[in-house]
Amino acid sequence: MAQDKPEQSKIIELGKKVLSLEANALLEVASRLNGDFALAVKEIAGCKSKIICSGMGKAGLIAQKVASTFASTGIPAFFLHPAEAMHGDLGMAASGDVALIFSNSGESEEIVRLLPHLRNRQVLQIAITATKTSSLGRNAEITLEMGVLAEACPLQLAPSSSTTALLALGDALALTVLEIRGFTSEEYARLHPGGTIGRLVSQVQDLMRTDLRCPKVQPETTVKATIAAISRARAGLATVVDKSDKYLGVFTDGDFRRHWENNSEIGNTPVGEIMTRPGTFVKVGLLVRDAKNLMVERHINALPVLDYENKLIGLLDLQDIV
Repeated sequence: MAQDKPEQSKIIELGKKVLSLEANALLEVASRLNGDFALAVKEIAGCKSKIICSGMGKAGLIAQKVASTFASTGIPAFFLHPAEAMHGDLGMAASGDVALIFSNSGESEEIVRLLPHLRNRQVLQIAITATKTSSLGRNAEITLEMGVLAEACPLQLAPSSSTTALLALGDALALTVLEIRGFTSEEYARLHPGGTIGRLVSQVQDLMRTDLRCPKVQPETTVKATIAAISRARAGLATVVDKSDKYLGVFTDGDFRRHWENNSEIGNTPVGEIMTRPGTFVKVGLLVRDAKNLMVERHINALPVLDYENKLIGLLDLQDIV
């Protein structure tokens, strides 16, 4: 007879157990941080060459991610496969490099074979492993000891808590180095020009709409002509400026609806008489992230962008950010 399917509550409980075991493993690793961690951070931050991340199997996948994190925060880094290193890729390592070597057991054959060759090339080795008494732990210049962790796998076979700990320690190194180097959002933006992250840490002038996509009118322009300008630009508002493009205020499609409810004949009214003064705006140089937060706070979808003399230079629309 077929076994009964597990109840939903049982499945959820099993999932929670895995997460709890891995969370406890991280707390245990955090409690072990000591001067070796501080020394490793100083060596990485002071490295004038490259960071090499290496590991075998699951630890190798962790090493690839950590190398990517370092590179994305302005530190040249790459992944070196320990087996491929023995067949020519060792030439990627050079004097002055720092190697981060990930291995829970510290006994992986490919890793142990790699160590003397890195040393011969004058590469400083930082081990991230369970114990300092392992082959990796004994032979590295600096060893970050995680301790022997209980795997979340019910069979105690599949790497789980240990790989989570390896990843977390790699992140702790990379992000601590980032902070002590004073790495800024602007620097991060230059390294992430694509995608949502890149947009959010760009400056407002990099994403703003200009020319015909930034509707602007003068105070004497009629409401009818202003609404036409908004429609042509497919925007939610028109900016109101004087003859020298000095910013005066805004008129939104919402403003039109509210005024029209009280006076359906407002089409010929000069927009300057009913515009919002000065309205919400941002200045050139502000991060898009901060402009977006302002839009959310004020419940608006677009912001005029002004230069340092309060002249209109563009329009930042929420649609271009998300």
